[in-house]
Parts: sequence; structure tokens; C-alpha cells
Amino acid sequence: MPSLAFDRAGPTGSVPVLLVHAGVADRRMWESFWGELTARRDVLRVDLRGFGESTERPEGELAPHRDVLDVLAAEGIDAVHVVGASFGAGVAAEVAVTDPARVRSLLLAAPGGSLIPEMTDQLRAFATAENTALASGDLAAAVEANLATWVDGPGQRSDRVDPQARALVGEMQRRAFELTDGWDDVEEAELDPPLLERLGEIGVPTLVLSGGLDVDAIADAAARVLAGVPHSREVLWPEAAHLPSLERPEEFTRLLLDWLDEVG
Repeated sequence: MPSLAFDRAGPTGSVPVLLVHAGVADRRMWESFWGELTARRDVLRVDLRGFGESTERPEGELAPHRDVLDVLAAEGIDAVHVVGASFGAGVAAEVAVTDPARVRSLLLAAPGGSLIPEMTDQLRAFATAENTALASGDLAAAVEANLATWVDGPGQRSDRVDPQARALVGEMQRRAFELTDGWDDVEEAELDPPLLERLGEIGVPTLVLSGGLDVDAIADAAARVLAGVPHSREVLWPEAAHLPSLERPEEFTRLLLDWLDEVG
């Protein structure tokens, strides 16, 4: 049995769509358009291990891409379109290079995680704020550091986005902190060679969605993907930050459905 909690809904008959959430979220981040999407497509959404309802501690290394592939295998899915947000975009790309025959397309909504090429000043400032808060046991401050960076956008007002969406991310991030408390000894698996050295292996159509108000490290990651993945292109939303699907769910749904029509 797969170790991840997941939902699957929608009409069968076409290639399913897999939604992989951001590192500040869980599978609830897709809720606002889940009904509209599943009315048209066969869709899965997962909670990665350590998020939402995927509470089981890994027995060895933490390897999200392997967990995702286990879910696909258990569901009998041998072809899938993968949509990944932030950290989930890195997981999506890892799935694509690990099992290329299974992935038909990628939509990377703000590429993050293992797609980030290097630490930047903005990313370092976030990490310092989060680590300082966690070290002092101030979970609320650690959550707020994530909201300010990944929801509001660096230097942006906290009321720039829908307060309900911001509150949801805060709830999901706090859940992840509480769930993984005590996981400091868990090692994270890394691809060998690393993902950023294997982007040329991704041979499927790839759409990168970038926000103009996002962290600079994510812009670097997007540039690396666009330069390295042969069949890739970018859509830029200048007034969005790191979570465009939460900021503008209706536009994101249209973008996703148009993309799925395009890639077949």
C-alpha cells in the first residue's frame, strides 16, 4: 500500500493529472478548483510525506519522488500529466527523470525545491528568520516567516492576497511543522547525478509558471529549467508571487485546462 494520503476523482478515459503541493502546503491547496477540475479530468492530489494526512515517518531516506511513484503504481497509472507547485515542482521533475516513460507533461508553478540552483540573499534571509523562530520554539513566528516570503512575496504587504488563502497556508504550514517535529535525523534522498544536471533528460512538454513578485531564487530556478529542458516555455504573471494557483485560482484553472488540451 502507498504511504501517502491522496484523493482521486473525475472521469476516467484520458491521461490522469497528478497535483503535487508546495512545501508550505498540503493537498488542500488545490481545493478551490478541485471540483471544477475533477468535473473534466481524472485527477489525483497527494499529501507528501510529512504533510497533511501523510503522517508516517520514513523508514530510511525521505524520498518524495519515490513515494509519488508508489502511489501511481498502486493506482495502476502508467501515464500521467504532473503539476507541481514550488517544492512539489522539484518532486515533479524528479519523477520525470526517474521514470520518464510515465510522465507525459509537466506544469511547474514556481519551480522550487531541488530545482533551486543556489542560495540567494532573499532565500538566506527567509531561512534565518525561520530557523531562528524554530530554535526558540516560536512556531507562530516560523509560520509567519513562511507566509511573508512565500505567500505575500518579499517586501509585499500581508493584505495583498486573499486573507482566507493566507490563513489556509498558515494552517497547512503549521501542520507540517508539528508533524515533522523530531524528524531532524531523517536524511533526504538526492538524485545522483543531481536533478539540475539532468534537466536535458526531461523530454516532455514543460510549462513554467512564474510570478513577478516571487523570491529571486525561484526566478533563478525558472531560468535554469527554461535553459535546460528542451521543450519548455514560460508564462509570467507579473503581479503574482510564489503561489499563483492560490492567488488566482480561476486563471490557474483556465491555464491548466488549456495546457492539458494542448499536450493531449
